[in-house]
Amino acid sequence: MSFHGPAMGRPIAPDGAIKPATKFSFWSSMADLARLVMRSKAQGLKGRLLLALALVLIGKLAGVTAPLMFRNGLDLLGHPAATFVAFAGFAALFVLLQFVANTAPYMRDSIFTPVSQAALARSAVEAFAHSLSLSLDFHQSKQTGGLSRVIDRGSRSTDFLIRSVVFNLGPTVIELLMACFVLTANFHDGRLAVVAIVTIAIYIVFTFSISNWRIKHRREWNEADSEATGLAVDSFMNFETIKAFGSEGRAAGQYERAMGRYAQAAVKANTSLQLLNAVQSVVLRLGMLAIVLLAGWDALNHRLTVGDVAACVLILNQVYMPLNMLGMNYREIRQSFIDMEQLIALMASPPGIVDRADARDLPPASADGAALAFEAVGFQHAARSVGLQDVSFRVAPGTTTALVGPSGSGKTTLVRLALRLLDPQSGRITLDGIDLRDVRQPALRQAIALVPQDVALFNDTLYANISFGRPGASETEVWAAAEAAELARFIEALPNKMQTRVGERGLKLSGGERQRVGLARALLAGPRLLVLDEATSALDGRTEAAIQATLRKVRQGRTTLVIAHRLSTIADADEILVLRRGRIVERGRHAELIGHNGEYAALWRRQTRETGTGGFEGLAADATAPDPDKTERLIAEPEEENLA
Repeated sequence: MSFHGPAMGRPIAPDGAIKPATKFSFWSSMADLARLVMRSKAQGLKGRLLLALALVLIGKLAGVTAPLMFRNGLDLLGHPAATFVAFAGFAALFVLLQFVANTAPYMRDSIFTPVSQAALARSAVEAFAHSLSLSLDFHQSKQTGGLSRVIDRGSRSTDFLIRSVVFNLGPTVIELLMACFVLTANFHDGRLAVVAIVTIAIYIVFTFSISNWRIKHRREWNEADSEATGLAVDSFMNFETIKAFGSEGRAAGQYERAMGRYAQAAVKANTSLQLLNAVQSVVLRLGMLAIVLLAGWDALNHRLTVGDVAACVLILNQVYMPLNMLGMNYREIRQSFIDMEQLIALMASPPGIVDRADARDLPPASADGAALAFEAVGFQHAARSVGLQDVSFRVAPGTTTALVGPSGSGKTTLVRLALRLLDPQSGRITLDGIDLRDVRQPALRQAIALVPQDVALFNDTLYANISFGRPGASETEVWAAAEAAELARFIEALPNKMQTRVGERGLKLSGGERQRVGLARALLAGPRLLVLDEATSALDGRTEAAIQATLRKVRQGRTTLVIAHRLSTIADADEILVLRRGRIVERGRHAELIGHNGEYAALWRRQTRETGTGGFEGLAADATAPDPDKTERLIAEPEEENLA
């Protein structure tokens, strides 16, 4: 959904809620709804729309003229030459017109439903796709549950607005004008029309005034609803942490307080609604009483017939029904606008990374691998006092470059820049000589595979999670990737093998198993650039040795960027970059850096003292790269997997 108007900036509150940033515009939103309907791609869109509008007008015309047939029938009964056949004819016309007036809306809905549902689906899809395109800062600050509710409420409100504006609001105004014309033309008394118009005017004034007043209650209700939903989803996603700290009662208490605020807001919203309904009913009944008394007085003075009085009552009922609908529709339209406010704010949030108009795909990959280069790159997060400063390095095709350094030194930021999850604030980054900003994001991400430290999996099967790296891969290729990640034996031991479901975020698996699924997924993608962000941090020493041997094999001919905490895992890297406070303070191979006796050597000595000389890390305690032969011997007898 595209909403035009003044730039709204980033409508994200400090607490992560999505807040409207500008005043809502009725007419611009109606224009957006019209464009949304045209984009919905509903089958027979124009024909359905025209037919539905025709049914609306036919139904309104039949509803206004039906009372005249009833009047003619009643007046005929008092005529000396009247026959039953003539009366039956008027009665049949009255019933037929009432039938048309009552059934036209049902026929209209059945014809137009595919269009409104297609528009609802389109708005939800566009909002969902747009939210995925937003920056990391956005997704790190919002609540997942609250965002889901914003999309759900906003998309559903589009369906109601389309129906209300197209089939109720406009046609109701037309019906009111038709009714006033009938009252004046058929009863030759403009007073009846004047009373009807005054009643309608008073009704509209009260409806709009009270509806505008109660908007704040509806907005508070929506915010309380989003807060309660966000808390519930957040607690479910972090249930392990809640249980580990014995905080079930605390989480339930937070949810109870949120639901208390929701209940209070709901009471205010519903109480104000009942007040509005009561005022509307009083105004309409008083207007009806005034017209009935006026028509009765004219009948007693022989200016109107009994049939005229009956017709006046029926016409007023016919007018008041859409008037009631107008009141309800106005309330619901305003409430739907409130529901849409957060969706509009979401759609107004600019994507953090946008492709240039002339962005292109990457050229075919070289057999030697990709070349990645950082050229005087600078970047600083808004919440950090120090950022990357003048970072320059080149990862030659088919080589491995490792990034090490203390927490907060900028390692993860460099990886995000390489993936173009962020754009540099100065300098540039190239892949095979092409600025990443000149490459289409989907093409770039297909060329790069990331194995993060904390691998998050979909609540699906192992097969689906591994094949996510390349959806078109064959089953043989998926199994080959699992074997390369030392995962095949674990999967074979499971009752459902590849069809085993991993649970939400993969929590049915251990941390090491999730990392191996992440490795398999990355290897299946067959990237030209492999990015490993502490990719073996959750593995035991023996399994890590096996994975490291596998990684050394798959790195052959493939450019690799590695973030490592345990220095023994990158001692065989072609180049090691040591970062501190956003700058590269040392660079070189493992042995060279040890010989310099600088920052890297200090880190190495600290880790070797902590781990001793045993285990995989001890393999490099002599300040040399790990011996592949020793590593292969460790792989020969891997420890048993914990299949639980």
